[in-house]
Amino acid sequence: MTIQRIRTEGIPTRRKSATAIAAIVALAAVIGVLVDRRELRRFHWVASLFSGAVQVERFRSVPDYFPVHRIARSDRPHAFPAGVPAALPSTFDFDGRPVSTDAFLSATDTTGMLIVRNGRIVFEQYWRGNDAGTRWISFSVCKSFVSALMGIAIHDGAIHSVEDHVTQYAEELKGTAYDGVRIKDVLQMASGAGWNEDYSDWRSDINRFGRNFALGGSLDGFLRTLRRERLPGTFNRYDSMDTQVLGLVLRHATGRSLAQFLSEKLWNPLGAQDDAYWITDDAGIEFAAAGLFATLRDYAKLGELYRNQGRWNGVQILTQDWIHDSVTPDAPYLVPGQRADSTSDFGYGYQWWIPDRSGAFSAIGIYNQFVYVNPGIRLVIAKTSANRAYGTTDGEASNREREHIAFFHAIEAALSR
Repeated sequence: MTIQRIRTEGIPTRRKSATAIAAIVALAAVIGVLVDRRELRRFHWVASLFSGAVQVERFRSVPDYFPVHRIARSDRPHAFPAGVPAALPSTFDFDGRPVSTDAFLSATDTTGMLIVRNGRIVFEQYWRGNDAGTRWISFSVCKSFVSALMGIAIHDGAIHSVEDHVTQYAEELKGTAYDGVRIKDVLQMASGAGWNEDYSDWRSDINRFGRNFALGGSLDGFLRTLRRERLPGTFNRYDSMDTQVLGLVLRHATGRSLAQFLSEKLWNPLGAQDDAYWITDDAGIEFAAAGLFATLRDYAKLGELYRNQGRWNGVQILTQDWIHDSVTPDAPYLVPGQRADSTSDFGYGYQWWIPDRSGAFSAIGIYNQFVYVNPGIRLVIAKTSANRAYGTTDGEASNREREHIAFFHAIEAALSR
């Protein structure tokens, strides 16, 4: 087919502008016919991401935009007791220069920060209208919750081993990028699936996924569009769809939704103080990679569980072996540091980041969500943020994740003194 290029030279600017506006109006009318109002609002929510726009109100109003499953608070809620109050360091060093803590917290649109030392709250503060009861979108901190659920499912016998192939439990993935891939490779973001998670690129896979999801697309269906790029178990490429595969495996293996399984195995046993929500697609399938929506204190409880080697109030919820394997890189492409066989300088475990060789590990979500754990000094830091610059480039200058690790190390040093 030949497409004729329409010449615009000599057409007055007003006429060209009017033509463009008419085209946009016509397109909006067509979209309005194709999707309902809620899908349009969801599309706007997704389209605003990585644009530099202020996100605070959107990030605490997720159920107003997306369908969710409710996860009821524990019938035995646990409140962290108060410890000796600690102050944040006034400055910290990053890349050889001093950084003002106040300026850093402001620039990253921090909305909440909680420090738990030896099981006691030593610092808790909220900003930008949030408080202790504010629920906030987890983004990829959710991945570490899914990893914990996988460890429980294996211990319970619903899944035999991380060496099993995902297609033993999710036959619908046969013929896709995940055909014959081990659960372990998916846990370690080494599935070999072709994927681009560059948030600053409108054409990337992650942004293509976001638009599809916002307009009512199926989460399970999207997985079947991916194809193999590398040999599984050889290259660490961060891929949110790997976590979505884990969610699919868990649903088949346990016969329960992720929200139901989380409620029974983690939320209630950990003494969650508040109801949580899990974003779903229109078919009720949870967004495993990023969809949990909860309060800061309840996010911190996952870190405290891992700090205590899987024990909570004397009960072994996760095995010590699972905790160890989850936060211990066991292949060259998973260790911290620059390497040719990974897309990140951070190391990786079972859906947990290992930023360096300090012994600390962290759940990390976009826009600077953290559940950071350093068992060596009995420390958990939970932080929620809405860093408006996040994803506007594909680098540290906007995303500021290494800078957060430097900040957390400064807190460690201050507490150790």
